[in-house]
Amino acid sequence: MRQAEQSNTLEAKVESHAQVRNFHVSSVIGDVKSSDLTNNNTAAAHYMLRRLFKDYAGSFEVHLWDGSLLWIGHGASEFSLRVKHADVPRDLILFRDPIRLAEAYFDDLIEVEGDFNAVLGLRHYLENLRLPLSEKVGLMFRALRLGSLKPMLNFGKKYEIRVIPTKQSARQNNSESIAFHYDVSNDFYKLWLDERMIYSCAYFESDQQDLALAQCNKLDHICKKLRLKSGELLLDIGCGWGALVCWAAKHYGVQAHGITLSHNQFDYACAEVKRQGLSHLVTIELKNYRDLPQQAIYDKIASIGMFEHVGLKNLPHYFAIARRLLKPRGLFLNHGITSDEPDWQNSVATRFINRHVFPDGELDTISNIQQLMEDAKFEIFDVEGLRPHYALTLRHWVKQLEQNHDEAVRLVGERTYRIWRLYMTSCALQFEQGCTGIYQILASAKASGLPDLPLTRRDLYAN
Repeated sequence: MRQAEQSNTLEAKVESHAQVRNFHVSSVIGDVKSSDLTNNNTAAAHYMLRRLFKDYAGSFEVHLWDGSLLWIGHGASEFSLRVKHADVPRDLILFRDPIRLAEAYFDDLIEVEGDFNAVLGLRHYLENLRLPLSEKVGLMFRALRLGSLKPMLNFGKKYEIRVIPTKQSARQNNSESIAFHYDVSNDFYKLWLDERMIYSCAYFESDQQDLALAQCNKLDHICKKLRLKSGELLLDIGCGWGALVCWAAKHYGVQAHGITLSHNQFDYACAEVKRQGLSHLVTIELKNYRDLPQQAIYDKIASIGMFEHVGLKNLPHYFAIARRLLKPRGLFLNHGITSDEPDWQNSVATRFINRHVFPDGELDTISNIQQLMEDAKFEIFDVEGLRPHYALTLRHWVKQLEQNHDEAVRLVGERTYRIWRLYMTSCALQFEQGCTGIYQILASAKASGLPDLPLTRRDLYAN
């Protein structure tokens, strides 16, 4: 009861300031003692957060900078947020943007304890929140009057957000974007990827299978779908750290050529080819796919987890190049992520990904992707959805990243660790909820006559 009376008193003090004509935060800072400012901030934050989350279905607790505690919802708390600065509740009211809440977590203005998946549910709540205009205006005035306890602290070097000039060519944009994402640190990726450094969806035979074996399943599944034969020439567009080209050469006897735009991946893949004694079968180049000789020289082409970086406006050109590189009746396997909404529309998810993860990444629906492939004169023979497999893959990655928190922070810093933890957890949820998909599309370069494919899929599952 005493705490309730004190809170009401503090809120009354805050309300009294609202009646002052031409009220400004700076005048409060000048006229009120530091302890009063702290109390006013606390009372205002409690009031605003209670109103903002009054319809939240779950339950969580908020620990404010002064040690006070606020409970949201009913029942056992799913998680707790430790808010270290008054700017956090202010921004929540003024912008109601889940990205700003995420960035407060990145900047160490918020600590998270408990169920991290449940925390990410705040995104959908804030996205769908609709407040009456009068209440919205009232909360905004309170937020504007929320006095800052101290200047914004510098919590270390910000994660670099590179703005790629629009006048640059698509080729330059791709190079910078790939470096932004993949050249973080090979040692960082090693902490949570499998031993072959495969950064794409695995292929699980059961949800109990370990990640390393599931990734081997995926490599072999791709090779079988392409019906690789000894002596054929395989191109891997966006070869990553070289796992597929090495597997295809070692187990299927093909001549494999991989290209990447990541300097870190290029160095690692070249070393891996040499380590496995495959230099006579495998070559790796630091090259843009646009710079490949425009000749039909490849028997088979694979593109695994790469076309998401191309950009929607560039996809027709991307598929057209793949088609020109492929021999008549040659096979092309495109493995990539799709969205359940077309045209990469502006949303919290798209803005977050483009700002913090993939600067020019864009997704489209599976139907639109197939149409673009057909427009490029590909004949589609097989489409396989892998959504459950990527949900499992991401859960493995997140678990391993969290288990290696200290080493990850040593390598890339706390902020980058938090970005990747939130990014991959939210992606896992997206795949589990069906908002995002992933497909392997097997297509043939259109030509007269029958395709060079078996009449059934039985060969894919033969030992």
